[in-house]
Amino acid sequence: MKLTPGAIRRCLEGAVPSTIATCAPDGTPNVAYLSQVHYVDEEHVALSYQFFNTTRKNILVNPRATVQVVDPVTAAHYRLHLRYLRTETAGPLFENMKAKLAGIASHTGMSKVFRLLGSDIYAVLAIEAVLGPAATVAERDQHLLPGLRACLSGLAGCEDLARLFDAALQGLNRHCGIRHAMLLMHDERRRRLYTVATRGYPESGVGSEIAVGEGIIGVAARERTPIRIGYAAREYLYSRVMRQGFADSASVDDLETEIPFPGLPDSSSQLAVPLTVGSRLLGMLYVESPEELRFTYEDEDALVLLASHLALRTELLSHAAEQQEEPAEAAPAPEVVDGRPLVIRHFAADHSVFIDSDYLIKGVAGAILWKLVRDFVEAGRSEFTNRELRLDRSLRLPDITDNLEARLILLQRRLAERSRLLAIEKTGRGRFRLNVRRPLRLEDAPGR
Repeated sequence: MKLTPGAIRRCLEGAVPSTIATCAPDGTPNVAYLSQVHYVDEEHVALSYQFFNTTRKNILVNPRATVQVVDPVTAAHYRLHLRYLRTETAGPLFENMKAKLAGIASHTGMSKVFRLLGSDIYAVLAIEAVLGPAATVAERDQHLLPGLRACLSGLAGCEDLARLFDAALQGLNRHCGIRHAMLLMHDERRRRLYTVATRGYPESGVGSEIAVGEGIIGVAARERTPIRIGYAAREYLYSRVMRQGFADSASVDDLETEIPFPGLPDSSSQLAVPLTVGSRLLGMLYVESPEELRFTYEDEDALVLLASHLALRTELLSHAAEQQEEPAEAAPAPEVVDGRPLVIRHFAADHSVFIDSDYLIKGVAGAILWKLVRDFVEAGRSEFTNRELRLDRSLRLPDITDNLEARLILLQRRLAERSRLLAIEKTGRGRFRLNVRRPLRLEDAPGR
């Protein structure tokens, strides 16, 4: 049977160092260790280019190379006969390898030495198994297929986004053994990702934000490609560096409205997968684990399929929620329990909203909440529809591609976490109710 790169992907995880043999024009051989051999497809692999050394010099004049890799489970050895094609210094493949190299460097104590200069693409001419008792062909992991099937089945009956998001994370936990996961949605106008659902963390972190291009999630979002790290990399550990980096560049007011990101403090394995429809980014699925090398190529394949299905369902349910044609009619003001008024303070500059001096939300979700409480106080309204919010020009909502339903879920969950006196209740497809349990006092400020 002819071996292909896909059949030996387990050897390309970086658990066991690989070696490369090249030859100078005068016939002098050279053997060196490789930091990374990366699976590209069934006909190509990519090698990490970090230094202009003898290996690099040889490849530029003689493009043939032989690479030896080792299966970390069976100890089988394989030789890959390769031909150098080109070097990529930007784009999805480069960023993927850069993130993995950062993890390898951190794991081996070489963070200050290892730096990816490029991804060298090679055609795979042949793969041979080295003879010996341990040289058995690695079999592909098949245990993920039943789990993936169960996850997808769990999404089928979800009739709204909130249930869809929760079902996806519950399915990963129950059927795939992935305990720590989150979903983030894309704010295209602000180039940020905001957290709408999490599982496995002491604090939910719903409402926390990441800039596109920041860390493994942000880079995977920018490049529209999955990125997987098997070892902890300091620059990709959100829970350790995000707040310090934010504090170094932000004002005190910004820090007051920052919601801490819920990532593991000791995350060793990370996998970020984009949710896309065509070329449009809807959001990100992110999973992590304290175990090193927890996620394999097979896990990556499974989560890419799950993310693809999740993206299509998200798009379908988002549009369905805004197809309600009838506007919500004005209803009598609901009975409000007497007591000290709940102070809702709104800052117009960034639409940040505070409840009794405690920060709740900002941005589009903050603007929506401010409209709802104003309508409640001024017109006695408590019933609303997604469609009327979309058509309300005073909100200055992003265009139709923006996921309004996801922002309402974010607002609903932040209120559930931060206040027992104010809540959003789903009353049907594209409809919801504002429940108020205390009198409201509204304070509008131009800026902060």
